[in-house]
Amino acid sequence: MPRHHQPPDPTPPAAAVPAAEPAIAEPAAPAAEPAVPAAEPAVPAAEPAVGVVETLAAERDAALARAEEHLALAQRAQADYANLKRRTAEEREQMLGLANEILLAKVVGLADDFDRAIEHVPEEARSTAWLEGIAAIDRKLRALLESEGVTPIEVLGRAFDPSVHEALSHVPGTGRPEDEVVAELRRGYRIRDRVLRPALVAVSDGSGPADRPDPTSHRTH
Repeated sequence: MPRHHQPPDPTPPAAAVPAAEPAIAEPAAPAAEPAVPAAEPAVPAAEPAVGVVETLAAERDAALARAEEHLALAQRAQADYANLKRRTAEEREQMLGLANEILLAKVVGLADDFDRAIEHVPEEARSTAWLEGIAAIDRKLRALLESEGVTPIEVLGRAFDPSVHEALSHVPGTGRPEDEVVAELRRGYRIRDRVLRPALVAVSDGSGPADRPDPTSHRTH
């Protein structure tokens, strides 16, 4: 069968449409964070138990008591140290004073020797330069003793005082009151308010001249 030839379509072919560009994917939005629940209002802490408060109070009182005890011990130690220093100073002064008194007691003995030497100088030697030199030394010794607070004890005519006198004898027939000092046998000395050396004395026995025994009253006829 004869093929019929179809005439060509006079309509020009449509222009080719370019292919659409592939769509660029937008980055995905971050996932929404889970909602945080609203904070609940703060609840005040519970008050400490009564037992805890009492324990803390007891510990505080114990600490205060220990502090007071330690303070008292420190004050007592300080007072003891001050007393020790005072006693040590007093003992030192006493020792020095005792040594000084021993030395001065020897010096007064030397001064007594000078006095006895001067008293027993022969009459023909009393105007010599030698005696004047001895007397000058005696005066210097007396001045030295006085500068150290040493003074002689007054005894004659005074009532016997055992704190400053030593009685060696009782003298009868003096007509003086009993126990009055009638003779000084050795001079005594004071050093300030203390006795350095007591005076040796003789005291009256209280009898008068008429009370003396008559040696002839016992004669036999």
